[in-house]
Amino acid sequence: MLKNIPAIIPPELLKIMSEMGHGDELVLADGNFPAASHAKRLIRCDALGVVELLEAILQLYPLDTYAERPAAVMQVVEGDQVIPIIWEDYRRLIEEYEGITDAFDHEERFDFYERASRAYVIVATGERAQYANLILKKGVIFPDADPSQQQQNAESNSN
Repeated sequence: MLKNIPAIIPPELLKIMSEMGHGDELVLADGNFPAASHAKRLIRCDALGVVELLEAILQLYPLDTYAERPAAVMQVVEGDQVIPIIWEDYRRLIEEYEGITDAFDHEERFDFYERASRAYVIVATGERAQYANLILKKGVIFPDADPSQQQQNAESNSN
């Protein structure tokens, strides 16, 4: 047991997140996503939803402040009547933990699959909401800086 590590993060995921470097991507996949056939590394968290796992991950995992949008969701397929309200939870958590208000790229379905297949890891969840897949690009941890300072550093470096 360790202090201050969210208990819902399995040891294997903690290890993988520690191994990841700046720019590596982690996919949180919903229960319908073809995770096993697309993953280089697969971690199963079938009893968890994406929102609860995202909140635990964001306590430890910095998002890439150098990327214009450090997260990506799968676009709703044309003609599909789904409204992915789960994205609002993602927005809220990313803003709360990272201070980023416009974090998402919207990837076409097959582009999302291709990007996910290049990710460092795919975490398969039991999430039942449709279009709940989320890609997170890992950032850097700056010495003695809080997330708002990290955002300011990234903005000044991009100018």
